[in-house]
Amino acid sequence: MTDNLTGVWDGTFVQRQVGMVTFLATLIESGGALTGNVTEPCTVPGCPISTHNASIAGHRSGSAVSFIKRYEPPGHGYNTVSYEGTVNAEATEIDGRWKLPGTAAAGTFLMVRSSKPAEAVAAEERAKEPVR
Repeated sequence: MTDNLTGVWDGTFVQRQVGMVTFLATLIESGGALTGNVTEPCTVPGCPISTHNASIAGHRSGSAVSFIKRYEPPGHGYNTVSYEGTVNAEATEIDGRWKLPGTAAAGTFLMVRSSKPAEAVAAEERAKEPVR
């Protein structure tokens, strides 16, 4: 297994008064810089959209990983979230803490590298989208 973080990751984060929330992240690591995107369900009561999309930007130095998740578009109780974590020696798990900047809201997260190639995961996600 490569120690590069590029790939598809299945994740969970724990949010007070909500519980565990699952998400799907695609990471691209190049020269220590991290970019990518995340999809996750909306957990705010009365949210007018079912799925949130977010971009991520950050960096990795050794086992330390940090990034900012920026919801697109912002709103519905969502804007940016800071993540700081540690990648394991096999580069198959990242665990740590998230925090909403400027607030006391925080929690834990875990990301596990998916065993599926990115193309297969993208096809599965498209298949779940409602037909319009």
